[in-house]
Amino acid sequence: MNETPWTGARVGPDDAPHARTWMSWPAARSIWGRHLGGVQQDIALVARTVAQFEPVVMCAPDEAAAGAARAACGPTVTVTTLIPTDDLWMRDTAPVFRRDPQGRLEAVGLNFNGWGRKQTHGRDAEVARAIAGREGLRFHAAAFVGEGGAIETDGDGTVMATESSLANKNRNRGMSRDEIERAVLSAYGATKMIWVPGVKNRDITDDHIDVTARFVRPGVVIVQVPPPDRNDVWARDAREQFALLARATDARGRQLQVIRVDGPDTVRSRRSTFVDSYLNFHVVNGAVITAQFGDPEKDVAAHRTLAAAFPGRLVVQLDVDRLMAGGGGIHCSTMHQPLP
Repeated sequence: MNETPWTGARVGPDDAPHARTWMSWPAARSIWGRHLGGVQQDIALVARTVAQFEPVVMCAPDEAAAGAARAACGPTVTVTTLIPTDDLWMRDTAPVFRRDPQGRLEAVGLNFNGWGRKQTHGRDAEVARAIAGREGLRFHAAAFVGEGGAIETDGDGTVMATESSLANKNRNRGMSRDEIERAVLSAYGATKMIWVPGVKNRDITDDHIDVTARFVRPGVVIVQVPPPDRNDVWARDAREQFALLARATDARGRQLQVIRVDGPDTVRSRRSTFVDSYLNFHVVNGAVITAQFGDPEKDVAAHRTLAAAFPGRLVVQLDVDRLMAGGGGIHCSTMHQPLP
């Protein structure tokens, strides 16, 4: 939780007005196997829903995939093959957008390496630079390896991340945690980093923070806590994040206010990779797009909590079980681009 001087360029908060949302069409049966069709349906649902609030650009690997995407997503979603992709996780492969000291938008690539070389994603590794080129934005490569879903920022000088994901030799071999911290702060234009331990080697991301803890606004975070009868490694991690963040202060010295969301008691999926997170939401212009899991009490409570946390925004809950059984969710599959 060290502090460092602010350099001038800064990544803004998720709820700043958006120009568009970037997404990617899944087309690799080698990755998704028999689940591919269902995941495509869920991605199309997310895209059509987001497109009700802001433009969506869907990247596809080739013309055949683009045709399938257009048929599933409909005319409100722009599909392009100019930025070919390997998979759907645009939060991790697209650039992070920030403003320079003069307020001009620029793009930062986080040097995506397949979540620590767990998978080969040659085309996805080029997505950040390609998007910057398409948008005519100055591009910077960060001085560390990571993914957008691994880092949360309040846009006001504070970032948070799990050590298990970033301070990991599969991404940043030879760098100390302090060196990684300085590189993250420089890329995001932040002055304070809050680390939580996380869980290493249990999922492909090594525990991205955007599943468990998110900034609502400066000084306020929201954390999902599991049911009391759960004591697995993920449940212990979530409770530890809640306790640590409740004691933390941000870059301006404010003690963080922590809003609690209770995770579902029951879910429809039986897959071990299923992500039962209400907090893997995507904030769009005028709305928050999140998941529901068929647990009437907890789904309604999560909706109510998010509506209170984001006043003036419509909360839309989607059944995207097939996407979330793949180890990620709505936030993981989207990347917002701020207005110029």
